[in-house]
Amino acid sequence: MHGPASYGWLLVALCAATGTYCLLRMRSHVEEQRRAAGGEALMGFGMAAMAVPAAVFTPPTWAWPLYAAVFGAAALQALWSARASAHHLHHLVGASAMVYMAVAMAAPPGRHGGHGAFGSPLLTGTLLLYFTGYVLLCGVRLVPVGVTAGGGAGAAGVGWGDRPELARACRLSMGIAMVAMLLAL
Repeated sequence: MHGPASYGWLLVALCAATGTYCLLRMRSHVEEQRRAAGGEALMGFGMAAMAVPAAVFTPPTWAWPLYAAVFGAAALQALWSARASAHHLHHLVGASAMVYMAVAMAAPPGRHGGHGAFGSPLLTGTLLLYFTGYVLLCGVRLVPVGVTAGGGAGAAGVGWGDRPELARACRLSMGIAMVAMLLAL
């Protein structure tokens, strides 16, 4: 990732923490939640690796096609899973955005910046609009509707992997990170 190193490290920390929490969510008793958490953990760790500041570590040339292949496979998995749940369409868009960024990062340095041989201002702008809308929607969903008497008592017996508000916060942080990474492209 290009730009100030401190921003890159903040993104690395945010995405790695999100990926770690998603790994914890994979211990849920609900199969659909485990499956979604696995895809989100892959996204979190992939985004963390991609956000490492370029001044600190420049990945070898073979890394970007590998990223594209891994996230291309994740996009196909999300497309297949979308038959059962529309939530996987978001995973499809996220994995496709990662493929797009990996291919754009593989462009020669003179053509880098997201608008080289592969990058397109229209596609980057479309992805930015999508993820900005997603972040706003996730933020609204995190706002509590109302507190009832004894409102927090039901969450005491719920494990860390089954807390819907934490899963939403996880998705919100990954959406914010995706917006930041697309802006830096």
